Amino acid sequence: MKRNRFSSRKRISADATELSRLAIGLAESGSKIEDQFWQGRLVQLVNRLFQDGTEDDFSSALDRLFDAHPMAHDDLADIIEANAESTVVTHAGRDFDILLIATPVLAWSRFSIPVSAIPKSTLQTLKVHLGAHVFAAGVRLSLADYLYSPDQLPHSFVDTWQLMQQLGMAALAGTDLSIDASAMPETNRFLSDTRYLVGAIAVPHCAPIFHWNEADKSTRETVLKEWLRQGGPCFEALLTGCSYQPLLADAYHAACRAADSASRPYSLNASVAFLQSALGLAPENLRAVIGAFHDQRLEEYRIGFGPRDGDLIFHGVVWPLLGIEDETTDITSEIEAALRKAGIKEVLVLDQQFPYEFCDDCGAPLYPNSEGDTVHAEMPEQNNAPSQTLH
Repeated sequence: MKRNRFSSRKRISADATELSRLAIGLAESGSKIEDQFWQGRLVQLVNRLFQDGTEDDFSSALDRLFDAHPMAHDDLADIIEANAESTVVTHAGRDFDILLIATPVLAWSRFSIPVSAIPKSTLQTLKVHLGAHVFAAGVRLSLADYLYSPDQLPHSFVDTWQLMQQLGMAALAGTDLSIDASAMPETNRFLSDTRYLVGAIAVPHCAPIFHWNEADKSTRETVLKEWLRQGGPCFEALLTGCSYQPLLADAYHAACRAADSASRPYSLNASVAFLQSALGLAPENLRAVIGAFHDQRLEEYRIGFGPRDGDLIFHGVVWPLLGIEDETTDITSEIEAALRKAGIKEVLVLDQQFPYEFCDDCGAPLYPNSEGDTVHAEMPEQNNAPSQTLH
């Protein structure tokens, strides 16, 4: 998926140079026919590099284009993503579209948010509801039998492509993918986090994929409503002790971006609910302080939560910038609106810029207080609270 990159002066390979050249050609194209010319050659090269497992060539080309030619960077990132999550294969004499999909679930808990293998019965129930309420008729679906944390998702384009290939073949074969849970890296403990149900669909080439692609004219909104009603309860046994909100299944990278965006206001709601349950503080007795944190550019906003009548900070949330957001985007209004919707009446937006710093001892983010200082988020000693930040 697209990510912020800084330019590098290291020497790059011939394949990375060719990726850059083709991407610039596409970005500067003046017609749809020429677009198709450049796209065809890019797709051919990108697929060969996936088969070779050459992640460094993707990284090098994107790094070089990030500052030198932003439009070419985005065009190349789009093509790499598209081919990491989808392909066309021939099976039993027919062409099938394969698409890697993800179903995010936002969750928060005063305890640990589980990551775990999914029992076969639960996996089959999830498949039934996804097939009935989200995917089009005729779609073959395969799911990985594991509920992923963000740390456990594929770390590279090549890793994503390999998972797509495995799940795609399983979908064609009518099976699911068994994941070795013991080989999964541990994930950190956060108050609010996202879990992912990952799978792949196989559908006859150019056939509808989702319900909203079909002739009955279902919308994403109606599909989501039915998915939440029918499929949402399936996660209850997987997320014991958690409050959770499933999102709509979508193509892998689109679903991850949707989860990143939705997790920001969700984390504010979770924080208010957590402080209310842990400390007995009603939302109107809390104050939220918003500060902008800069490195070479604006990196993120941090929100400190504390009592309305003091300058202590009990809890903090990081609101990262996403996509094209920067200093010119009115993000503070969005944060303030989400806080007020959660019941916070006193919201303080600080004008000063804060350095992008973390605690030297523990590495935790520092949060702004009402005095304009950056401090540790510290719950009162009698409370056994989880980590004071958002994943």
